[in-house]
Amino acid sequence: MKSKHLTILAALLITALSCSMNTAGDKKAAQTGTQTAESQVNNNSIKPEDKLKDCTKVEIKTSLGNVVVALYNETPIHRDNFIKLVNEKYYDGVLFHRVIKDFMIQTGDGDSKTAGPEAHLGTGDPGYTLQAEFVYPKYFHKKGALAAARTADQVNPERRSSGSQFYIVTGNVYGVGQLEQMSKQIADQQKGARFQQLAMQHRDEIMRWQAQKDTANLMRLQNELIAQVNEEAAKNPVQGFTQEQIDAYSSVGGTPHLDGQYTVFGEVVSGMEVVDKIQNVATRKGDDRPLEDIKIISATVMK
Repeated sequence: MKSKHLTILAALLITALSCSMNTAGDKKAAQTGTQTAESQVNNNSIKPEDKLKDCTKVEIKTSLGNVVVALYNETPIHRDNFIKLVNEKYYDGVLFHRVIKDFMIQTGDGDSKTAGPEAHLGTGDPGYTLQAEFVYPKYFHKKGALAAARTADQVNPERRSSGSQFYIVTGNVYGVGQLEQMSKQIADQQKGARFQQLAMQHRDEIMRWQAQKDTANLMRLQNELIAQVNEEAAKNPVQGFTQEQIDAYSSVGGTPHLDGQYTVFGEVVSGMEVVDKIQNVATRKGDDRPLEDIKIISATVMK
């Protein structure tokens, strides 16, 4: 881990934390030469594969058209919770409150059903979170992936999912060279995230040393944590993208920088053209809420 990627411990811990259900904070800037998944692929329908034949399907009727998603059996906590909320009509009437072109569309905030046009959304949920279910690299953030939103690592080190909010990936198409570089960047990001987790375990000490202006102890702890992160990384090195990931990200596209950080629990099997229609709407600066409400009219488990 390079020290330039590490902030001073005290500054790291007193940084204001956002508690809204973000997929990954702000969208990562696209690298030079990156094409949008929409412009690269003429056929926007993602065809169901044999692996999805036994999966539960849910039809989501929106004000811009219908989308059908399949729920993975390997993520039973998220699958069963999604089915429960659908059967309870929880999603009927909720808005797509966060839409970022070439990234994702997000919905599931129960508070959005009655929200006025000026309301800032993203914190509504059913009052519980879900244990993370990472089935990676089998399931990843290709275009059309269905994944659970969550709060940031700083307040949610276990990366537990929101009880209701989810997003559908749109993303970009990447070249093979870009994916190789991104794989290295992801390894650095994972080291940084682990460093933050360890730093939070020493929060009281760090704040005390900061108040005492005890630079020596702050630097000593920082060096110890860096050494621990590097030792862990050496024992369990981050694997590069699989061939399936490379094939998907270089053809249909996606958001590879989110892999392994958010639970992917399903995928779109029809209606990707509707997802693209939603991602292209005009949005409000600051919180990415569509200027004109787009809602889920109803969600139904398909028999």
